[in-house]
Amino acid sequence: MSHVRCEAEEAIVRPLVVVDPIPALARRHLSLREARLPFPEIKARSRDAAPARDAVAALLRDGCGVIPELRGLACSAAGKGYDPQRAARAYEEEGAHLIACRAEPQRFLGALAAMVQARAVVSVPVMACGLFFDPYQIHEVRVFGADLVSLRVHYLDQYRLAALADRAESLGMTALAEVRTPEEAGRALDAGLRVLGINTRDRATGTANAELFAEITTGLPESTICVGMAGVKDPSDLLAYAANGADAVVVGSAVRCSFDPSASLRALTAAGQHPACAARRSR
Repeated sequence: MSHVRCEAEEAIVRPLVVVDPIPALARRHLSLREARLPFPEIKARSRDAAPARDAVAALLRDGCGVIPELRGLACSAAGKGYDPQRAARAYEEEGAHLIACRAEPQRFLGALAAMVQARAVVSVPVMACGLFFDPYQIHEVRVFGADLVSLRVHYLDQYRLAALADRAESLGMTALAEVRTPEEAGRALDAGLRVLGINTRDRATGTANAELFAEITTGLPESTICVGMAGVKDPSDLLAYAANGADAVVVGSAVRCSFDPSASLRALTAAGQHPACAARRSR
């Protein structure tokens, strides 16, 4: 009897442990960058930056758009002698509607430098991908040329999600909410976002589940712009996304690690203009 009581009392007095979903490494790197360039200065620079390009218009072009992904200058996946400007030019020439850039300096060395270099040689909008959790980062990616910024709903409480989206919009950028569940999609809409990136990759297994895209997007408002964020390896994958209403898809290693990246991207963009990919509605 006393043993049961002690366990109950222990359960009552045991302090609640709140787990911070933001990796310590990301916070540490942010602190280092802010120490070198204080928030007031990065904020001023972001407001003096060249105007952001219209990412929404790019996403609503006819067909299912393709958004190939660049990596950082020093990323091992990019390979020795990697030239982000040459890659970006090729991506635009082969019909990319936008270009995605990894903007996480703690994971991809030279990521921000690659983004600003790439944007300088293309006319399509550039999307900054990464784990964004602080206003500093929103101003930072605007300085380095981002036109659209992805916000991972899983890592953000509702207040911060809405605040970061508002911050991005105030700088002329478009905010995209990266979601993995119908609940996260609902949170994004409640926060006022209209562009959703549907990530169908399972966190535990790393495999993409194409059926999840339809599950998440079913019943969304007509004005919602939907982007497939994972699992596109070939034109058949793109067509499957398009059949479920995707306005665009992000493509990573299928292009970047291809023996012939230009040919791989060309095949995908051609598929995106197939009659099976209905013209996007004016929204």
